[in-house]
Amino acid sequence: MERTPSSPDQVTTGSRRARRPGLGRIIEVGLWIAVIGLLAWRFGPQVGAAFGIGAINEPAPDFVVETMAGDTVSLADLRGQVVLLNFWATWCPPCRIEMPGFQRVWEDYRDQGFVIVGLSVDQGVRSEVVRWVEQRGLTFPIAFAPGPVIRTYGGANTLPTSILIDREGRIVHRVQGYYAETALRAAVRRLLD
Repeated sequence: MERTPSSPDQVTTGSRRARRPGLGRIIEVGLWIAVIGLLAWRFGPQVGAAFGIGAINEPAPDFVVETMAGDTVSLADLRGQVVLLNFWATWCPPCRIEMPGFQRVWEDYRDQGFVIVGLSVDQGVRSEVVRWVEQRGLTFPIAFAPGPVIRTYGGANTLPTSILIDREGRIVHRVQGYYAETALRAAVRRLLD
């Protein structure tokens, strides 16, 4: 037997209940908005670098560092090349994950004018960092990050921090946190063209 409402008020009240989202639904939507916002904040800079969106376009301050191989590298000497300045540490998990991809991109594009300068913020013994680098087969220039360079570039606030500098010596993108190989590869190709 079908039950019918005894008054018009019951129909209105029942349909209001059906239209009103429950607390669970509101929380679910709020969580999805937070997740999407976190992903955009986290991966937005990588996507921007890959596609050339949201370039910073400010002059990169000059720096001079001595690599672990004993060579001197300065930004002035790298003018005309695309430079990835990467602040990292041996104890930093995302740094460890991204380094092999950096090595592959550097090997593929170094002859076309791409260079990576890895700046370690490790406070440990130099020989330990050198051993860590050698064990992973990293051959791009790596140096300890001098305090003035860290301060100038703000590179030790979040590790890793990667700063892309174009051929004219302008900072075009900054990626804080893990930098995916595919995003870096796309950004380097775009900047070399």
